[in-house]
Amino acid sequence: MKKKYQGNVKAKWVQLQGFHIEFETLHIKSGESVTNFFARTMTIADKMRIYGEKLEDVTILEKVLRSVTPKFNFVVCSIEESKDNDTLSIDELQRSLLVHEQKINQQE
Repeated sequence: MKKKYQGNVKAKWVQLQGFHIEFETLHIKSGESVTNFFARTMTIADKMRIYGEKLEDVTILEKVLRSVTPKFNFVVCSIEESKDNDTLSIDELQRSLLVHEQKINQQE
């Protein structure tokens, strides 16, 4: 029983490390929509939480802000200056980026 439990713990740890690498290397792909990027990000974050990672929303927010393409740089600066990351929700960030994405797409 003890060996079986230890095997499960080790397997979970290995799986969690894989999710950590995936989360750390996550970036928006060229031409990818904000909606799809958020879906990918939240899927990885949810998997990490299922495996016991205490992943705070602010960590996800900061990762998203670091991972968007340069065309969003002015939006990221604006959000960072005007809002406190501790009080900003993931939904609010997604809405802000979606609005700017729509404006950019209309101009192209």
